[in-house]
Amino acid sequence: MTSRHYSEQVALLPYIGKWLLLSGLVAILAGTASAFFLLALEWATGWREAHRWMLWLLPVAGFAVGWTYLKLGRDVEAGNNLLIDEIHSPQQVVKLRMAPLVLIGTIVTHLFGGSAGREGTAVQMGGALADQLNHLLPLSKEDRRILLMSGISAGFSSVFGTPLAGAIFGLEVLAIGRLRYDAIWPCLFAAIVADQVGLLWGIHHTHYVIPFIPQPTLWGLLASVLAGVAFGLTGKAFADTVHAVAALFKRRVGYPPLRPLIGGTIVAAAALLLGGDRFIGLGIPTIVSAFQQPLPTYDFAGKLLFTVATLGSGFKGGEVTPLFYIGATLGNALAPLLHLPFPLLAGMGFVAVFAGAANTPLASTVMAVELFGPEVGVYAALACVVSYLCSGHTGIYRAQRIGQGKRPGLPEDIRLSELPLRRDTAGETDSNR
Repeated sequence: MTSRHYSEQVALLPYIGKWLLLSGLVAILAGTASAFFLLALEWATGWREAHRWMLWLLPVAGFAVGWTYLKLGRDVEAGNNLLIDEIHSPQQVVKLRMAPLVLIGTIVTHLFGGSAGREGTAVQMGGALADQLNHLLPLSKEDRRILLMSGISAGFSSVFGTPLAGAIFGLEVLAIGRLRYDAIWPCLFAAIVADQVGLLWGIHHTHYVIPFIPQPTLWGLLASVLAGVAFGLTGKAFADTVHAVAALFKRRVGYPPLRPLIGGTIVAAAALLLGGDRFIGLGIPTIVSAFQQPLPTYDFAGKLLFTVATLGSGFKGGEVTPLFYIGATLGNALAPLLHLPFPLLAGMGFVAVFAGAANTPLASTVMAVELFGPEVGVYAALACVVSYLCSGHTGIYRAQRIGQGKRPGLPEDIRLSELPLRRDTAGETDSNR
């Protein structure tokens, strides 16, 4: 090896050391915050299950969350979309208040029976805490972008116990069809350390078991593709419906705190009067059951509707765990039709509906391997990639950019939220020719 090659490696050492320190700090902050969040979430879930009457107070809780964000959180209410926007076009440091507001808002949502997840909360806490280092250190805009990506990876990894998927998620979620390899080392290190920090705080993650994974056959591969289509269309339906309901509430209800009050009334009434308790909260017991026994075929639709009503009306929480629930129960329902073991299809749906709704097929495939073992890799990869393609150019994160479209002819570097406007404009232009 020549001296030039040696000098190239030596020149990399400051970069490696710099991000070893920075991403390590981010990981400690995010991992600790996620550990506290998960412990509080476990308490809130246990308390609500022991006191079912708490559901009647969900509308009041929704009003309180809406009022708090109206008075204190208007500049951080965009949540994950704000983080994505700041990575693409850095403007100002994310306010630290994002972390406690989303933490409290999500705990309140679960304590009183809303249907929501936890990924959004962990990612927002990780990103907001990471961005505070800009107040202490002279970081460039490019370094700030990477720091925020590390916070996203650390939050995702520590809340699910999937460090490799968390690292890839932070790289993949920003833009459809494009990865930021300049951040691969900080995101990977932050995700791994954050996961370990959570474990050191005593966090235990749910284990999902697929007892038997058959060897791939022609029918098995074709069935995976067919299932991927169903998973992708379901992910698209979830994302589109959440955005549509949120837009409807904003048009019809001018005072923001009234939106979750109305949504909370709908969710509480449905749960208490129609026996929909299985569709509130995280729904972890039902997800576990999807790997163990056949479930009612409507479970996925019930969870979708409850979650849409909760998040669309303005409650706080993530979308990913509800997507896991929807995917696992949909896979369970598809098993008799596709002649594959229902635990396998539950696992495929678990990750593939998320892949379609979040436009993250690589992170979702790696998550399947981390959760269920390497034998599921071929099935999960097919389902996730087909789901990603079939979900179209929509998603739960409206600030995602078009890096490389899923079909030719789409403009690059625009937000997903801008696509309908571009299509309408293009249609008007064509009609005027």
